[in-house]
Amino acid sequence: MKLVNYSRAAFKALQRIPVNEAERIRFKIEQYANNPASQAQNVVKLQGRNGFRLRVGDWRVIFTNDGTVIAIISIGPRGGIYE
Repeated sequence: MKLVNYSRAAFKALQRIPVNEAERIRFKIEQYANNPASQAQNVVKLQGRNGFRLRVGDWRVIFTNDGTVIAIISIGPRGGIYE
């Protein structure tokens, strides 16, 4: 299992998201931390910048993974998260 570290912006975004969606996002992040292969279809390397994208329904989680720590950079709706 890898350590998951949330940025301040990601943590605040989780607080603004409806509770059921936030729980689903946290569950998917934990699933990825425990077994990255379980979310292989939902994780894509970002083009033009460092990091990865995890798809959770209409929400996107931008993160980096250095092998031991997963750093959650931002969480947001699929349209505006890449800007």
